[in-house]
Amino acid sequence: MKAELYNQKGEKEGAIDVPENIFGLPWNPDLVHQVVVSLRANRRAATAHSKGRGEVRGGGKKPWRQKGTGRARHGSIRSPIWIGGGVTHGPIKEKIYEKKINKKMKNKALLVSFSKKATDKEIVFLNDLKFKEAKTKEARNVFSALKKIKGFEKLGERGGRALALLAEPASNLARAIRNLPQVDAQETRNINVLDILSYKYLVMPKETIKVISERFIKKIIKK
Repeated sequence: MKAELYNQKGEKEGAIDVPENIFGLPWNPDLVHQVVVSLRANRRAATAHSKGRGEVRGGGKKPWRQKGTGRARHGSIRSPIWIGGGVTHGPIKEKIYEKKINKKMKNKALLVSFSKKATDKEIVFLNDLKFKEAKTKEARNVFSALKKIKGFEKLGERGGRALALLAEPASNLARAIRNLPQVDAQETRNINVLDILSYKYLVMPKETIKVISERFIKKIIKK
């Protein structure tokens, strides 16, 4: 499978062979949806909490005697039917939202998402991504140059958020890129489906393809 290869100046340098098992898979919306739901659920923190009748303050004394008043019997003013009482069936911080998902499914959904981006022509393959100095000015010049590529005129602008994948840990390089308002950077080995679908465009140096193959494909075919 062939894809166009560019340099940091936005100039075409030829073509590159990209593996079909990463960029040529058919779209599987059901699988991607299942993985996205599980990832979002696993990130959810159970912070909402309502107090039950055993947690609210007060209510130690019986409000009135059991019989002889003509009123309904009550044992505590902190009963759920009283104003200021405990809450019945409210949210509690002990609730677990986690959803289990198999690693093979998670990795396959990731590869399917890469293929979808490639089909929609939303991936820029670069020969290399390096700056003379890890400064925001250098990053701005590179991403401004990439806008010259046909179909990527809005890259790095509102409605065209871009994610740059890095083959190796490069904190200074990533920091320079992240200073741009509509651009982010992340190490390829830590990528997931949510990261891919949260951005319109992907900027991928050719070294990242090898990282994806070693990191995610081997885990799928390994027996």
